[in-house]
This record gives sequence, C-alpha cells and structure tokens, in this order.
Amino acid sequence: MSYGNLLHMTHIPALSTSVTGSGPGLLLAHGAGGSIEGNYAPIIPALAAAHTVVAPDYPGSGATPRVPGGLTVDVLADAIVAEADRAGLETFTLIGYSLGTLVSVRAATRHPERVRGLVLTAGLARPDNRLRASLDLWQKLLADGDLKAFARFVALSGFGEDFYNAVPEDQVAPFLDQIAVNVPAGAAEQAGAVGLADTTADLPGISVPTLVIATTQDTLVSPANSRYLADNIPGAEYAEIASGHIPMAERPEEWQKLITDFLERKGL
Repeated sequence: MSYGNLLHMTHIPALSTSVTGSGPGLLLAHGAGGSIEGNYAPIIPALAAAHTVVAPDYPGSGATPRVPGGLTVDVLADAIVAEADRAGLETFTLIGYSLGTLVSVRAATRHPERVRGLVLTAGLARPDNRLRASLDLWQKLLADGDLKAFARFVALSGFGEDFYNAVPEDQVAPFLDQIAVNVPAGAAEQAGAVGLADTTADLPGISVPTLVIATTQDTLVSPANSRYLADNIPGAEYAEIASGHIPMAERPEEWQKLITDFLERKGL
C-alpha cells in the first residue's frame, strides 16, 4: 500500500493524535484499556528529544470517540499508520505495548515499506488460555458497569506483587479509585481486539531491527509470550524488566533506557 493511500480510506477511524519533537519517526501503539497519556507519558519527553513522536489514541481512548462494532488489530494497525501519514512520516519505528505489540507487528506486515524498526513490550503473538480467561472477566466486569471491581482486577493482574503491596494501606482505596476513573470508554472493545488477534504467521516475515522487552512479574500477559516473540522474529533482541504488566508505572526509567539505547544503537 503506497504512502498517502490510507488518508483516503474512509473505513479507517480517525484517531486523536499528538505529534511531539523532530527527527526520525516513532509511532506509538498503546495497550488495551490504556491511552497514550496512561501508557507513554513518562517516556515521551525522552523519545521526542531526538525523534518525531506520533502518538495516536485508539477509539474510546483519550479524545478519540468510540466506533460502532468491534475493533481488530488490522483496523488499529491501518488507523495508526494513517496518523503517521497525517503527520508526514514516510517511515517510522513502531513502539508497541501489550495490545500495541499485536498492532505493531500487524502494521509491519501490512505496511513493510514504512517500518524501520520495532520495540515490543509486555507483548504477545496471540492470547493464551490464561489471558483469554482474564479478557472474559475484563469484559464481564465492564459490561456490568462495575468499575470498582474492574479496578481491583487491574490492580491484581496489572501490577507486580512488590509494587502493589508497597502501596500504603490507607492509600489503597484512593489508588483503586484512580484506576476506576481512568478506565477509557473503549476498554471492552480494545480487549476484544486482543482476544481475536493472532500474529504468529506474521513473525517470521519481520526483517527490521526488533527489541522485545519482557515484564518478568507479569501475571496478565505471561513473559513466556515475549520470549515467543523474540524466538520467532528473526534477529530480535530480548531484554527483561522485573515488573508487572505496567512498567511505565513500576520502572519507567529502566523501560525508557532500554528503548532509547536500542534506538541509538540501531540508528533508528
């Protein structure tokens, strides 16, 4: 698909997108139930110091409205690449987190001439049995409108044991309230996209420099999924962070350094 064609494909939802910095392009793909602000705010300033950072929010996150029907990784991949078009990026490195790793791999497969590199954190090629069970519970809690219960689910599955247990007892309730008020409207549809995704056949065709970052205390998306990505993407580098599924909250400086060091080393 040639540069600019995506701008004229009306079935692709327009995404609310921020553009920061200047230099080689970085295109961010956030996680399900997250947003650019929630997933990338701690590291965008460092990324933008030497890059043009294009940061779209999926439907139902940030200022992007929900869309009728469900979401798929194909739709999200084309939608974020369309935002790169709007920002004037001909090529870019994709930085994907969680659901964003599925979106990034699919974007690299559908638009290989555009993608210069991949950074995949807390990711997967397809959901395993444990994640499918978590996604079912995720969607039921949201369908019931029980955001307080959903916040407890996020705290238990998203954060590492050490991090969550370090929250002072008198701060646990406000911590959970903060999670609940920040659940995006499109969280259920985004989880649905994870449940339907399978990028295993895409992995052998990835030919760009790739860094896979596993979150080793992750009980939502097992780090075994990151090891699978690294083993099946030719030449992929592999690194680990001792955190739960949310490294931007638990170890943002370490996460940032892994990414920026890789970009510099590979000239991306």
